[in-house]
Amino acid sequence: MENQLPEVPLFKVFSFLDAGSLLQVGQVSKYWNKVAEDERLWRNLCLKRWDFCNFSCQQLGTQTWKQYFLDQTKCEHRMALAQREDFHYKEATGNLGILEHMAYLSGSGHPVTGQEKSVICTVSSKRMLYAWDVQEGTVIWSSPVQPYSLKLLATLPQVHLAFTVDLKGTVKVWTCQDEDALATFTVSKACFSLEAFLTKDGPFLMVGNSEGDIYTLTVPELRTVSKVNAFKYCVELLHCSPDKKWIFACGIHQHILPKIFWVESLLRPSEDESPLSVALPFPWCCGAGWAPRRANRITVMYRRGSFRKTGFTTFDLTIERPGGRAVIQAHQITHFLLPVGMESPIWMGVSDRNVIVFASGPSLFLFTISGSQLQRCDNHQMSICYLWVDRLHVLTTSMDNSMHMYMWEEEGRCPCLKSCCHLEQVRSDFLPSCFLSRAICDNKSIVCVVSRSRESSILEREACSSAFHGLCCPECTVEPTWTSS
Repeated sequence: MENQLPEVPLFKVFSFLDAGSLLQVGQVSKYWNKVAEDERLWRNLCLKRWDFCNFSCQQLGTQTWKQYFLDQTKCEHRMALAQREDFHYKEATGNLGILEHMAYLSGSGHPVTGQEKSVICTVSSKRMLYAWDVQEGTVIWSSPVQPYSLKLLATLPQVHLAFTVDLKGTVKVWTCQDEDALATFTVSKACFSLEAFLTKDGPFLMVGNSEGDIYTLTVPELRTVSKVNAFKYCVELLHCSPDKKWIFACGIHQHILPKIFWVESLLRPSEDESPLSVALPFPWCCGAGWAPRRANRITVMYRRGSFRKTGFTTFDLTIERPGGRAVIQAHQITHFLLPVGMESPIWMGVSDRNVIVFASGPSLFLFTISGSQLQRCDNHQMSICYLWVDRLHVLTTSMDNSMHMYMWEEEGRCPCLKSCCHLEQVRSDFLPSCFLSRAICDNKSIVCVVSRSRESSILEREACSSAFHGLCCPECTVEPTWTSS
């Protein structure tokens, strides 16, 4: 009998493989197959690919992590190959108001509630929170009318909870099943940012207000864990890193330097020491994105000079302990300014392999973090008004209510975007939207909200089971039709 590598070092070797390679080595022998089927390997692959996979084996149900990975990959493949006949139009009824922020409550591929359908939450100008069944195109739950307008929305699909903040700073947590909120917390001033995340210690919520305070709250009780005064001005951006160890905070102001906080120091505050943080020397920050698979790397978009040129800078974060005391070090990797004459972007996203994606006018650009242009996509006639980016997809919408979907391709030396689907609203008046249209997606559905008047249209596109689900209020003057190219 030939000598075989012991199981522990073989497992270590297999942990560096991608899914395709792991399937191949599993065919070499029964012994290799046993190691390659290890649930820990497939769970790690799921966590690397999808943020929402941070749940327990009990929540997974009867599926193995390998089955789960393969099922999700099939759903993504169907999404990438969606054709015109895969879309079907439906019309919603009722006076829904302007539908503003939206986020997935479930779906997204994870089986936390045992549901296979995608469910999204939307905030309405009617001072209500809605939950939608994307596949059916119907409202399945709505909150009571709130005393004040709802300004912020966040969700935690892993625990099936939604969070809202109103005009007066009242934070509420909803199950989207019961009529009343599960818990309520009032912040002293108006809130401008909201971030929900799940750690090994449980779920938490962070809220930034107009006085520069960052509140960290337990979920679902909304008890205060810590309160930190980060700035003299409002906290407009809060972004948690993929591994939930860092939190980016900033305000869009010439006198505010963005800060990175060590999440652990906010969850376990010390009476004697301030939370661990570091300031980045780039004021006028207007956007930021974490590298999905390199959780300590962040790229920041900022404005510079009297003409407000746009620049991007990238940092790697580490914790060092000189003299035994923990200190965050932000190591600047690179930075660059956009070419003169290029319209300043508002939206940006970050991919792995050191790539930035942003919209400028009607075009979508891919640049390396050092400033080299990789790709330009011109699929819109009018300026892009919204950009949505995750590890797999990029969605853009424009002022003419058209939407385009791309998917990341990383097979070659440099990543690029594959153009997958373009949808246009064909109408007789050709008037642009009264409000910015927005779009989000998971591996089963694409959801786009279009507002044409004081009422709203929500357009939901589900491509996984060969159906397009669209919603449009009957108050719209023209019934939308859709084309795909």
